[in-house]
Amino acid sequence: MKPTRREFVGTTTYAGIGLAATPWPALRAMAATTASLPVPEANGERYALPLGSYYRPYFSRSSEKPDVTTWVQVDLGSREPLEAIKLYPASPYPHGNNDGFPVRFQIDCADEPAFRTPRPIADRTAADYPDPQDYVVEFPCKGVQARYVRLTVSRLRGGTSSRKYQFGMAKIDVVSGGRDIAACCPVTADPTFVNADDLQQLTRRARPMGEGIVTDNPRNVTPQSTWHPPTARVRVPVTGVSLHGGIFQKAMEDNIAYLLDSFSVDQLLRQFRVRAGKPISPDLPKPDKFWEEDLAGSNAGRFLMGAANTMRWIDHPELRARVHAVVNGIAECRQPNGYIMAYPEDTIFYSERAAYTRAWLTHGMIEAGYAGIGNAFELLRGYYDWYNSQTRILPELMRGSKQGGQGMVANTRMYFTPVGKPGDIQVIQRYFQENYWMEGLARRAADVVWQYPYDRPHCYLLTNIEAYADLYRATGDPRYLAATMGAWDLYHENWENTGGSFSIIEFLINPPKSNYLYMKLGENCGNAFWALINQRLHILDPDQERYVAEIEKSIYNVLIPNLVGTQGIRYHTMLLGKKEAPTRKNTCCEGQGTRLIGALPEFIYSIAPDGIYVNLFEPSTCQWTQSGQKLQLTMKTEFPFKPEVRVEVGAARPVKSKIRVRVPSWASGAVAIEVNGVRAALGTPGSYETLDREWVSGDTISFTLPMAFHFTPYTGADQVVGHERYALEYGPFLMAFDGMADSELVARGASGITDVAARFRAVPGHPLHYTIGDVEIMPYFQVAGEAFSCFPLVSTK
Repeated sequence: MKPTRREFVGTTTYAGIGLAATPWPALRAMAATTASLPVPEANGERYALPLGSYYRPYFSRSSEKPDVTTWVQVDLGSREPLEAIKLYPASPYPHGNNDGFPVRFQIDCADEPAFRTPRPIADRTAADYPDPQDYVVEFPCKGVQARYVRLTVSRLRGGTSSRKYQFGMAKIDVVSGGRDIAACCPVTADPTFVNADDLQQLTRRARPMGEGIVTDNPRNVTPQSTWHPPTARVRVPVTGVSLHGGIFQKAMEDNIAYLLDSFSVDQLLRQFRVRAGKPISPDLPKPDKFWEEDLAGSNAGRFLMGAANTMRWIDHPELRARVHAVVNGIAECRQPNGYIMAYPEDTIFYSERAAYTRAWLTHGMIEAGYAGIGNAFELLRGYYDWYNSQTRILPELMRGSKQGGQGMVANTRMYFTPVGKPGDIQVIQRYFQENYWMEGLARRAADVVWQYPYDRPHCYLLTNIEAYADLYRATGDPRYLAATMGAWDLYHENWENTGGSFSIIEFLINPPKSNYLYMKLGENCGNAFWALINQRLHILDPDQERYVAEIEKSIYNVLIPNLVGTQGIRYHTMLLGKKEAPTRKNTCCEGQGTRLIGALPEFIYSIAPDGIYVNLFEPSTCQWTQSGQKLQLTMKTEFPFKPEVRVEVGAARPVKSKIRVRVPSWASGAVAIEVNGVRAALGTPGSYETLDREWVSGDTISFTLPMAFHFTPYTGADQVVGHERYALEYGPFLMAFDGMADSELVARGASGITDVAARFRAVPGHPLHYTIGDVEIMPYFQVAGEAFSCFPLVSTK
C-alpha cells in the first residue's frame, strides 16, 4: 500500500543529517553539512529523493529470510575501461532507513555474461555493511576493463514489521572517462528475486539537475538594477470591502468559529515556548505528533492566515485579541539573531520545516501585518535577514528538505511586503530556481508536472508556480512568465476536473487527464494555491476573464464545500460517494482553506488607477480612493439563488471613472447592462464590459446573469462499460445528484443528454434544487452527508 502523507513525512528522515523520528522537542539534529559520513565508501554526495514513477528505485521480490543470494548485472555493450562503480541507495523512501541497501555484497566484472571468470572490484561479504542512508557509495576500479558489471547480494536488509527482507537500489553508475557509461544499458537479474517491471530503473538516465541535493546557481541571480517589473494593472484590496449576507459572509462566520474553537493561544504558542526554554502549561492537550510537532509552528501559521485575513474585513474583538496574543508570543520567543520559527535552527531539515512550516508562518505574519498588527512585519524582516544569510545550509534546502520548493513562495511574498528587500528574490534565484523545470513548463511538457524528478508530484508544486509568477512581477524576466503560463495550461488541461478540483496528489500516479473519481484527490489546499496563482495573473491582465472564472470555481466548488459549518475543514474534494468528515487538527487543507475563506472579500473587486473591476457577485460594499476622491460601490444581489444584480454608486461629487463589470464565461447568453434603468451595454460572455462615464451618487447599474445547465462528458480513467459519464454545471456551480454514488440516468431517444436536461423540474421553495424522476439535483456546495455523484452514469438503453 502507498504511504500516507503523515506516514511518509513524519517517519522518514534524511538520516545523513543525523535525524531520527524522535519526539520533539528532544530532537537536536545537526545540519547535513556537519554530519559525518555513514560508511567509508560514501563519496560525500547525498542522493535527492526520487518519487516520480519515472525515477522510482528498484526493489527486488522479498524474502522470508535475509541470507539468500540475488544479483543484478549491467551489460555495457562492449569492453570498456572502468574508473568507479557508484551505488545510489533507495533511501530516503517511505520504508524508512530499511531501504534495502544490501547488508553483505560484492561487485565483480567480467567479459562474458555468465561470469565464469569474474574479476573482483569490491568485496563486502565478511561483515555487515552499515546503511549508507542517503549517501552515494563509490568503489574505485581504475585500470579495470570489462563489458559486464555484477552486484551480488548475499544478505538482505529489512525484516521490519511492514515488510520482509528485500534488495533495493535507486541506481547503478559505471564511471568511465568521468561519465556514466551504464546509462540506459540493459540490466539482467537472477530469476528468483527479480522484479522485471522495475529492473531497468537501475540504469535510468540521470535527472535534469543530477542526482545530488545541492542547488547553488549564482549565475541565476540578476541584480536589481536590471529588473523591469511589469505594471500591475489592478491592485487587490487589502481592506475596504464589507459583506452584507450571502454565501461568503456565512462561510466567513463559520470560519471564525472554527478558528476560535479549534486551538487555544497556549496551544498555538507551545512549540515556540519550548524552543525558547519558556514554561508551558502542564494542562495542555497532547499535541498531534505530525501536524503540530513535526511541523512545529505551522499551527500558529494556520491560525494567523485565517484570523488575520478575516480581521481585514470583519471587526471581531476576540479574534483580534488572539491574533495580537499569538504575534506577541512569537515576539517574546524571538532570538537575538532575529530567528522566530518554532523549531530550533539545527532542525530545519527535519520533516517539512524548512519549506512548508516556514511558508505557513510567513503567510500568517504577512496577513497579520496587513491586518494592522504593528510588529508583524518587523519580526519577519529580522527573521529573513537571518535566513537569507544562511549560505551554509541554503544550497541543500531545495533537495535536502522534503518538498523544499514549498518554501519559495515565502521569500517571494516577503519581497512584496512593505519591508521586502531584493535579497528575498535573489535567494530564490540562486538556491531554488530550476531552469530545466521552467523550460519544461514553458513548452507545456506534461512530464515535468506528474513526473517531477526531485520529489513527489503534488498539488504543492503549485506553490512553486506562485513563486515564479512573483519572480516575474519582481524582475520582468519573461522566462518566469512563460513558465507560469505553461504551468497554467498544463494543470488546466490535464488535471483540472469539471468544477475546478485537481486530480493530482502525492504518492499516487496521476497521468494527464486520468481524473480518477474513486481516489482521494482534489486537495483543498491545491485549489487555494490555484486561486492565488490566478489572482496574480488577474493583477497583470485583468481583462482576461478566465482568471477570475478559475477563482470563482475554486471558491464555490472546492473551498466553500469543504468548510463544514463550524466543525472543521475537509481534506479532499470527493466527487462521488460521500464527502469526507471535516478535521480540526491543523492539516494542510485546513490551513489553506481557512486562509482563503478569510480572504474572500478581496476576490470580489479589484481596483484600477482609473476605476474598479466587479469580479464576483456577492452582496457587499467596496470603498476606494480614485484621484484623491473616495468612491463606493454597493452590490445588492441574492446570487446564486437569484440572478439579478444591482450596483449602487456612492460619490461625494461627480467623478469620471471606469466601472468594469464581469460578464462570466458561463453566462448562457449576452448580458444587458443598464445604467439608471437605461441599457448602456450588451456584454459578451467571457469578457468585462466597461462603463466609462461621469458618475454621481445614486447612479445604479443593474443586470441579470443568465444561467443554464451545461453537461460536460467525462473523459477520465474511471469509465463504466456501456455507459457514459457526464458532469453537470449550472452557471459556475458543480451540481450533484443525490442518491447512490453511481447514479444512473436514462437518456431517451436520439437527443441523448439533451433529453435529460429537458426533464429537470425545479423544487419549489429550494432555489438551485431540481429533480429528475426520483433523483434530486443540488449544488455540490450544499451536499452534506448523503451519498451523491457529480459524474452520474448515463445510459441510452
